[in-house]
Formats: sequence, C-alpha cells, structure tokens
Amino acid sequence: MIARSRLLLRLSLRNVARNARRSTLTALAMVIGLALLVFSRSLADGAHEDWIRSGVRLGNGHVVLQAPNFQRTGDLADRLDSAVTAVAEAAIAAPGVERDLVAAAPRITVNALASAAAAAVPVRVVAVDPAAEARFSLLTDKLTEGRTLEPGDHNAGYIGVRLAHRLDLHLGSRFVVTAQSADGQIADQLLYVRGIFETGLPDVDEGMVQIPLRTARQWLGVGDAVTGIALLLRSSRDVSDVMRALRQALPAGDTAITVLDWRHADPALDAAVRLDDYGDYLMHAILLAIVALAIVNTMLMSVLHRSREFGILRALGLTRAETGTMVFGEGLLLTFVSGFVGLAIGAGLTWLFFRHGLDYSFLMKDQTTMAGVVINPVIIPELGLPQLIQSVTFIVAVGLLAALYPAYRATKIDLVEAMKFDE
Repeated sequence: MIARSRLLLRLSLRNVARNARRSTLTALAMVIGLALLVFSRSLADGAHEDWIRSGVRLGNGHVVLQAPNFQRTGDLADRLDSAVTAVAEAAIAAPGVERDLVAAAPRITVNALASAAAAAVPVRVVAVDPAAEARFSLLTDKLTEGRTLEPGDHNAGYIGVRLAHRLDLHLGSRFVVTAQSADGQIADQLLYVRGIFETGLPDVDEGMVQIPLRTARQWLGVGDAVTGIALLLRSSRDVSDVMRALRQALPAGDTAITVLDWRHADPALDAAVRLDDYGDYLMHAILLAIVALAIVNTMLMSVLHRSREFGILRALGLTRAETGTMVFGEGLLLTFVSGFVGLAIGAGLTWLFFRHGLDYSFLMKDQTTMAGVVINPVIIPELGLPQLIQSVTFIVAVGLLAALYPAYRATKIDLVEAMKFDE
C-alpha cells in the first residue's frame, strides 16, 4: 500500500513537472487569487480597525462597565455608586485587564439642555476625568480653538463648533446646562467655554458637551458615583480576553455591574462593520469562485488531452481509483505550492508598498461619515497571523475542491477508447 502511494506521488510530481505550461497556468491562478485575497483582507481589516478605534474613542470604549439598565434607559438613576465603582476599578486593575489596557475613563453621561442668550439646544453632557480623557478621547485631537479640559478646571465646558455657532458662543463665553439631578430636581450649571472642537460629525459637533467629572458630581448630587467606566484597549482583537478577565475579577454573582463590548455599546457601529464585512465576504467568494473555475478548466482540459496516457497507465496496472488519485495529487501539489507562494507575494507586496497606508482621498471629494465615524481616506492594512492562515486555508480548500471533478473524470475514462486515442 505504501509503495503504491509513493508510486502515485512520483507520477503526480512527474506530471506536474512535465506539463510545465499547464502547471504554470494552474499555479498562476491560485497565486494571483491568494495574493489578491491577502491584500483585500488586510485592507478590509485595517479599515474596520480604524472605524472601530475612531468610534470607541468618541463613545464608550472597546469595553464599558456600567449599571445593568443604563444602556437601555440612559437614566442617572441607573448609575454605579461609590462602593460599586470601587469594585469595578479593582477588577480593571486585574493583570489580565491591565496588559491590554490603554486608558480607563470614568464618566457621567446625562441628557441636558444647553442654553445661552441666542438659543437653547438639547445636548449630551459627558463628564470626564481630564487626565484620563486626554489618553482616551478622540476629541483631544480635534481641538480648533482654546484648549481641552485640564485637571484643575471647574466650571469649564469643551464644546463642538456647531453648538458654538447655534448658541453664538466664543472662548470665555458663558452658557448654562440644565438636567435632572439625582434627587429628581431640575438643576442648572453655569459653564465657561474653554475649548471648541470639530470632528466633522454633526451630531457630535452640535450635541456633545464635555465638562469635568467633579463639576458634574456637585451639579447632579451623585457623590463619587459614575454612570460608566470606559476602557480603551490596544486593539479590538483584545476585547474578548479583557471581558473574560473582567468577569473573572468581578465578585461571583455580582449583578450591580454589567460588562459590555463595543458591539453592544454601539449597535450602529457594529451594524456598519458587519454590513461591510458581508460585502467583503461576497467579493472574496466571487474571487475564489473565479480561481476555482480557472483551476477546474485547466485541469479538466489536461485530463481530456491525456486520455492515451491514462490508458497506458491503466494497462500497466493502475486502477480507476488510482488514476483519479494521481490527478488529484497533481492538484494537491500545485495547490500547496501555489498557496504558500501566493501568501508570500500577497503579504510581501502589502507590506512593501502599503505599510504606510493606501490613500483613497482622490476618490473622496468631501468628508465621508458612517455610523457616527469619520472615514479615514488613508487605510493602513493589517496583516495578522490568523488572517493569513485563514486565507491560505480558503485557497487550499478551493484548490482541492476544484481538483475533485477532474480527478473524477479521470476515473471514468474507458481503457479501450483511451488506447484508440491518437495524439
């Protein structure tokens, strides 16, 4: 049995080498297909990671710890009191969390009315720790006038350019935010504009106000409570590990704290990424189908033009199954060799030419936004080992499946007719 297998392997190797043109055409289809697959996957992953990073830095982070009902109600009543906040902070300090943590930002988020002499506008007030927020928020990089919040600030407001225009505010201008406090009373807070930002997102530039955390605690009467603690991680790929570590670090049976990943904390961003993923999967499926058809066509033509060769081999003792196995072995050899060559070419070209990013700005006349995120026109591909292994697995599976039908046809060649065939 082993000797027969070795014989079939030698025959497959000989046929691959002897039919150089056919082998080259088949291998070329797989090499190009895998190189394009690696490149397109790395671009898609890079774009998605950029979307997620931008979205979570304007929102609740990669992971957020908050009261169970706060995501649904957004109500100040569903907050983490000082004792629960201390438990959450202890869990965040666990080794399995700190390893992947970039910043932890305690926040109080409340819906309010911002008013000045010119107008009144509904806003979302986000009270932050200025030191933590400087490492966390994308708004730090979007400053257009003045400065961001600083640890010593009290009645300071950091507002968007559209809100400043609506309320006719400038640096140093006063305005008032009004919201319901913890005891159910309507409370006002006087603020001074210390900085103005511009993200390009209308909802953020007109509807968000950042204030110091200690100001919000006094204004709303919540003591040392927060409505959530947002965690910014090194990468979205670290989310599952961090959430697992957090749940292990939190007291067993604790129902006062819920841990949400960015997908649940920001469903709109999750839907946008998933929708784009489906489009990528469709494109990759079409690409793989084209590769498969090229392989089937080349190998099938090879089978049809080698009838006399198969007839001679059958006459020398090869069974139908062994003839098909030999043809399948040819496809197997070409697939594995082409797979690794295509992987090397795809990864090499991606790193060599596009490691600093692929600029799509010439296709975008205006700033493009999606799901509350400004699309970056420069996409930096992300090449990861799991992605490369998955791409090779896909192309190898396609190559092997494409070799099955030609191998099956080889088993159906009639010995007598094959020997009559005149090349």
